[in-house]
Amino acid sequence: MSMSQISEINYHAPQLAYARLLDKKMRPDHSLDADPKNARLLLVDDKPELLDSLYEVVVSQGYQVAKALGGQAALDYLSCEEFDVVLLDLIMPDIGGQDVLNYIAQNKISTKVIVVSGDASFSGVKNALTHGAFDFVRKPYEAAELLATVQKALEHYRLEQQNLHMENQLRESEELYRFIVHSSPDLVYMLDRNGCFTFLNDRVDSLLGYSQEELIGKHYSEIIAEEDLDAARFLFNDRRVGRRATRNAEVKLRCLRASGTSNLRKSREVWTELTAKGIYQDEEERTRESFMGTYGTARDISERKEAQELIDFQAYHDLLTRLPNRALLNDRLSLAITQAERNKRNLAVMFLDLDRFKLVNDTLGHSMGDRLLKAVSNRLQSCLRGGDTLSRIGGDEFALLLPEVRTRDDVVVIAEKILDRLSTPFVIDGHELYVGASIGIAMYPEAGDSVESLIQNADIAMYHIKGRGKNGFQFFSDEMNSKFSTRLSLERELRTAISNNELRVFYQPQVDLSDGSIIGVEALMRWQHPERGLILPGEFLGVAEEAGFLTQLDFWVQSHAFNEIASWRESGLGDIRLSVNMASNQMEKDSFVETFLESLYASGLPPERLKIEITENTIMHEMEIIVPKLKTLREKGIHIAIDDFGTGYSSLSYLQQFPVDTLKIDRSFVSDIRADQGDANIINAIVAMARGLKFDLIAEGVETRMQLRYLRSQGCSEVQGFIFSQPVPSDELIVMLQDKPFEELVRKEAQQQELANAGL
Repeated sequence: MSMSQISEINYHAPQLAYARLLDKKMRPDHSLDADPKNARLLLVDDKPELLDSLYEVVVSQGYQVAKALGGQAALDYLSCEEFDVVLLDLIMPDIGGQDVLNYIAQNKISTKVIVVSGDASFSGVKNALTHGAFDFVRKPYEAAELLATVQKALEHYRLEQQNLHMENQLRESEELYRFIVHSSPDLVYMLDRNGCFTFLNDRVDSLLGYSQEELIGKHYSEIIAEEDLDAARFLFNDRRVGRRATRNAEVKLRCLRASGTSNLRKSREVWTELTAKGIYQDEEERTRESFMGTYGTARDISERKEAQELIDFQAYHDLLTRLPNRALLNDRLSLAITQAERNKRNLAVMFLDLDRFKLVNDTLGHSMGDRLLKAVSNRLQSCLRGGDTLSRIGGDEFALLLPEVRTRDDVVVIAEKILDRLSTPFVIDGHELYVGASIGIAMYPEAGDSVESLIQNADIAMYHIKGRGKNGFQFFSDEMNSKFSTRLSLERELRTAISNNELRVFYQPQVDLSDGSIIGVEALMRWQHPERGLILPGEFLGVAEEAGFLTQLDFWVQSHAFNEIASWRESGLGDIRLSVNMASNQMEKDSFVETFLESLYASGLPPERLKIEITENTIMHEMEIIVPKLKTLREKGIHIAIDDFGTGYSSLSYLQQFPVDTLKIDRSFVSDIRADQGDANIINAIVAMARGLKFDLIAEGVETRMQLRYLRSQGCSEVQGFIFSQPVPSDELIVMLQDKPFEELVRKEAQQQELANAGL
């Protein structure tokens, strides 16, 4: 067909084609029916409970729904039945979701697949979409989001079916070709040999905002974005044939849109995939002389480009804070190291871990925690210089790359600025939140000359500052490596201590000074290391707290002690009382009271035979959270003791508000009792306070008869310490309960005190 013949075709015939379709009174298929009752859905999952839950959500909309338990069942359905939409889980045994997608593609099954999966990784999402999935919904899903996605998929499916239906009905019609051209979702164009438009289909108006008359006779450069003109010229001027020929290019087209009521036209750009093919008088002779023009299409790929940009952004950024992630940080750090080496300059890497963030997250919820992280990231960015990179590594950890620094002093200025900015409270929904930061700093090249060594050493320095009290900064030094390696080894071994049955509960007797009987025991943790022997808690509890599993260890000790003391009571060893220590991170958990009481009740130990020991500082640290929980436990009959009393900072007014019935005199005050001291003023004051408030009193750390004698003279009726026994395993304590070894010592001390009082 010649150029003149093509130009003479009437390309304004879609209305005529539709009229003829109406005259034939063609009936549409059910696949074109928008009634949800005629929509067929297939649900695929390998977990019956999840499949049933998904079924309840979609069947409520009136859809016809089939359930396939696993990939093989899905293939069986797809081989014999037709479905508009398939809701498909990706991760299934034997035949997975990817296999189902491949089967649909290979058999050219007409359906829309929505992946409903917990695998929301970048590679998983990209792979599913690449292999034909229509959309992706992440588990756990919101019902409204899922149904909206299903509706969108059905609309796309029906649109495709309508297009297919139209094509089948028009196949025998001479208007088919004209109709296809003008109904095409792509812009169809023709150019003369000079590159001027001779034809444009109706799509030019909806895609670019131009009328056909505006562009006919104009050069193609009128609608090509300036930065893409070279790519367009190369495409249109290519005269190669076969596989070497350029067939398409991604270019941006300039489009016009009406703006407001004034009908002013404002230019913008849209991404298209542009195809071009030359028209020659003699196809065998593709020469400049035989060239007549060009025809091709322009397809709108804006959504695809936006999706690709989003995927690229997600691959290199943290979605919550929009900061660069570890991958992008590594790339920039690698480049910065290369430049620093070439220019003989220094650089620094800071590793920041937020202090007290876990407390906010656990007490106020993850939503509040996320908002706090965003606020923190905004403040941190305000501390940056041009060229610095702030990255969120994960959780509450951030990294900061300072690519050009002259001396350590430059880094110190930024670190101090960060700490100062974070010292101001964050106010979110009326909550005044305080966080600090522990900052580790690694300098290039002395602290490392690679991406891995700099980040690792900054991390090591950060843990070092955490061990010194948090909220500060520390430069890395070589001697930190050995300490860090030991800490990592200890953490790794401690994580397996429970499963390997290496933890032990020791008990220290609490003795009644009136008769020397053991009236209670304090449960204390020990670690029976397979190589290092018995390890005291001071060596490993700090590691457990930093690693985030101290609460797990505390709960294990408490549950074990509950069961053991209850069994002793049942076997007739005495109505002894159990004391357990309580840390703030355990009590701050929302489920603490419920979990704690559940464990206690399951053991059979009466609540009134349990005493919780908690320090003043723990109560004061988060008083509004902890005090109500202590009151609940006190109402259940559990006794509450303030441990290490006198070393904290609670006032008498606060002390009266606490649900406390026992004060425990700290061992530091007991050790101050000396032979040349007539009295111990602090102990006297504590004893007087306890009497005035009607609190029970117990002293710990009693090691000498002189200390015992003095405490007894001041009215302290209960003590524990090495003078009686160090903490011992349960079998040794059982012997003590049977033999009653302390009664003779207490009796003799009482006699000597009576003689002393009598002046003998």
